[in-house]
Amino acid sequence: MGKFTRAEWIQGTSALEISSLPILAQALKELEDLLILDKEPLKYTTPTAAPIKKRGNTAKSVAQEPYNRARYWTYLNDRKAGFSELYQFCFVLAKPPQGRNIDIETAIAFWSVLLSPRYPIMSNIIEFLNAKGTYKGANKDLWSMMLEFCRTVDPSLKDYEADGAWPTLLDDFVAWKKSQTTAANNADATDVEME
Repeated sequence: MGKFTRAEWIQGTSALEISSLPILAQALKELEDLLILDKEPLKYTTPTAAPIKKRGNTAKSVAQEPYNRARYWTYLNDRKAGFSELYQFCFVLAKPPQGRNIDIETAIAFWSVLLSPRYPIMSNIIEFLNAKGTYKGANKDLWSMMLEFCRTVDPSLKDYEADGAWPTLLDDFVAWKKSQTTAANNADATDVEME
């Protein structure tokens, strides 16, 4: 899982103008803050050129940005699309080369990192998956619909439409969550009656 070819690595770091591991770590942290943790974005400042550096017989203007943030600014303009791109990339990254599914443990690990910080309902879904233990994998449809579910369904499930085209796993989660809520409400009512 997660193998990059040398050519892919060089292409990516060249496009971002990454010159060192600390700069790579900075770029990754800034993208995590923007796309996953939904933190306050960096403030855009018009890049100014540093003094001209001479290399041999050629002059080169060096930007003062630590790396090429063009992709960051693109994601900032449409965070939802940027996050969707990252999310879909992670499925391809985690999927075995010839496989169609991600094993459920890997999917849960990715959902914990990608979705739980943004969508509180994801923690409940992960709790359900760990409690049930019967699901083996996540296909592309489930992967995509999990994001859509988190984006559109309120954690209270009040706006969940049972006749929607959700994958079975999500229908099972809703039934489980509603039964837990009903059981908790019944226990609270019994406690009140006993007092």
